[in-house]
Amino acid sequence: MNESVPLILRLIAASLPVADHAGKIIRDVMKTGELNIVDKGIADYQTQADRSAHQYIVSTLARRFPKINIIGEEDDSLSNEPVSDSVDDDKTNEEILKLSCPEYLKNVKDSQITVWVDPLDGTSEYTQGLLEHVTVLIGIAVDDKAVAGIINQPYYGHKEKADCGRSIWGIIGLGAFGFQPKEPPKDRKIVTTTRSHSNKVVLSTIDSIKPDEVIKVGGSGHKVLLLIEGIAHAYVFASAGTKRWDTCAPEAILHAVGGKMTDMNGNFYKYNKDTEHNNKGGILATYKEAEHASYLNLIPDEVKNAFK
Repeated sequence: MNESVPLILRLIAASLPVADHAGKIIRDVMKTGELNIVDKGIADYQTQADRSAHQYIVSTLARRFPKINIIGEEDDSLSNEPVSDSVDDDKTNEEILKLSCPEYLKNVKDSQITVWVDPLDGTSEYTQGLLEHVTVLIGIAVDDKAVAGIINQPYYGHKEKADCGRSIWGIIGLGAFGFQPKEPPKDRKIVTTTRSHSNKVVLSTIDSIKPDEVIKVGGSGHKVLLLIEGIAHAYVFASAGTKRWDTCAPEAILHAVGGKMTDMNGNFYKYNKDTEHNNKGGILATYKEAEHASYLNLIPDEVKNAFK
């Protein structure tokens, strides 16, 4: 790979085919019918697809970019030893290397980068056959800030064609690619939130916003896709139930198309290698940055205080 190309572009160009192959791994495991489910906690599941996709993504990126920091959801239970010597592991999206890198990212060094990996976002939904909810997330942070990301949908279009799946990606300052952003309906207020980790605070916070419709789905990646594809206006989750690998990639892509994601108090999460993994402040995201403040003002003070 051309070393004169800025590191961020080289990393995205290498990560895109890695995300595509991780999606194939997930589909292949499902085809075997042997998910080998492990319960890591309260409704926190891990399958063979999580494990295999994690080891493929992390080991491949670590081999190609040995000086960057990589943090994955399954790091505590799996090794990062190489799992494949396929020529596909060295694929690069050459078109990305030709793009003009945003000025603020041109001289980023390896030590500044942390890659946050969720190999299978929406594991519970995967085990239940809700395949449209499933995503692979590769988020890239420079110092504290999420600046780029990839969301692979392994089952995109699976009802219409055998050759299913797609990856979308974005870099703040360059834009987002692989899909067509759409604005949500102007005459309604549609909110998306969790389908499986609800509680009284989550529900009361949604009620305070007075939405016309609430879409309950799994996976942070899937929820942000609903925003950027014009299906929902806001993603509201008054809970500490997500982690940095759930939000880094979606946040970067959302910001790349002009949206905004923060905690319930309007603070941005930090994504450096030393930060804690839990998103203890909840999630508030809107398709348009300009609309974020109006949603934030609707959040009850008792909810905001609970997440400070």
